[in-house]
Amino acid sequence: MTALLLPSIQVAPPGPKARAIIERDRKVTSPSYIKEYPLVVERGEGPWVYDVDGNRFLDFMAGIATASTGHAHPNVVQAIQAAAAKFLHICGTDFYYESFAALCERLAGYLPRMGDKKVFLTNSGTEAIEGAFKLVRAHTRRQYVIAFKGAFHGRTFGAISLNASKVGQRAFFGPLVPGVIHLPYPTAHTPDVVGALENDWFKTHVDPREVAAIFIEPILGEGGYVVPPASALEGLRRLCDAHGILLVFDEVQSGVGRTGSMFAAEHFGVMPDVFCVAKGLGSGMPIGAIVAREKVMTWPRGSHGSTYGGNPVCCAAALATLDVVEPLLRQIGETGEYMRSKLRALQERHPVVADVRGVGLMIGAEFLLPTTGAPAVEYVGALEQLAFQKGLLLLSCGASTIRFAPPLVVGRHEVDVCLRLLEECLVELDGRFGVSPASGYATE
Repeated sequence: MTALLLPSIQVAPPGPKARAIIERDRKVTSPSYIKEYPLVVERGEGPWVYDVDGNRFLDFMAGIATASTGHAHPNVVQAIQAAAAKFLHICGTDFYYESFAALCERLAGYLPRMGDKKVFLTNSGTEAIEGAFKLVRAHTRRQYVIAFKGAFHGRTFGAISLNASKVGQRAFFGPLVPGVIHLPYPTAHTPDVVGALENDWFKTHVDPREVAAIFIEPILGEGGYVVPPASALEGLRRLCDAHGILLVFDEVQSGVGRTGSMFAAEHFGVMPDVFCVAKGLGSGMPIGAIVAREKVMTWPRGSHGSTYGGNPVCCAAALATLDVVEPLLRQIGETGEYMRSKLRALQERHPVVADVRGVGLMIGAEFLLPTTGAPAVEYVGALEQLAFQKGLLLLSCGASTIRFAPPLVVGRHEVDVCLRLLEECLVELDGRFGVSPASGYATE
């Protein structure tokens, strides 16, 4: 029986080897990179990451929900090696190869209630969104699209035009793509997005006959891991059907088993006309896809293409990834439920944890100051850094939410280790920031 691993910090990170690489990096790389904390990776195995100084970290962010099968899954690595030994590239836009067709067949087989589908392969989620933006306008011959506040869809021009997450992602890049309308993301407190459209926008701002599509993350990702009421998505589906508007699901972060279903659409029982997938699809290899109803993907030959999209090595990685993830779906759901229950127990001991939400292994814990209800931004920033020092990799999202998006191969042992380290951090930070059930940050 394999011994259960624990984080191991041999040298306080960043160690000497890490510092040397960080210094080299800073001299020559773009200042636009974020670099959340000084992690310098040497290798990974399953949910574990090893840095160049020999430290072992438990990974509960998975390269932003990307390492779906864990790091260096042997089945995925073998598929990549076998494909690379045959040929590295021949443009899928212009020529044919079996793995390209096989992956498109596989993706077209999900969400059968959508009916017959066509697939376009991309290099990333951003490219999938950008292509979907083009597709819905080309198909409908309409100019407007609707997106949501808090949304993050990528960093190309069409994608940042749909974004409404952080102003720094849009600042000084304008003018952006016109014709985008932003509405509040539906929550349990504000579920009636349909009413906002029917009673306001469609009466005073824009004729629905000019709206091409509604783009929505079925679970809000960068905006805070917010789970909308199913009724809100059902209402959007009815609204789109009534006005000939296309419904586009951005499943870049929520897809490929993350929610315990292959796609979040299944969890809600609402079928889109188009969905976009990437991140976890290739276990870290750069691949994404636009999947659309056959009657929607009507753009003509040559109207869209990609030199590298659907690269044969990436297709092999994606097919192997799907083979690994599909049998794990039930486990993902059960592990996610277990983690949420444990987080809620932790919440009772630490009132700065204001909300625990999520589906499957797409879980958010929101931190608010107990007295004011204001986002505990500094606390969450310190939590990320302290967890890293203890050997736990976390990332925040939204104003003050910690996301838990580990590799989908984690089990209860890894969850227990994560939460033990998390509580160690909370005990220390509650004291440091003076947070208690009766106070916000202590004042000096």
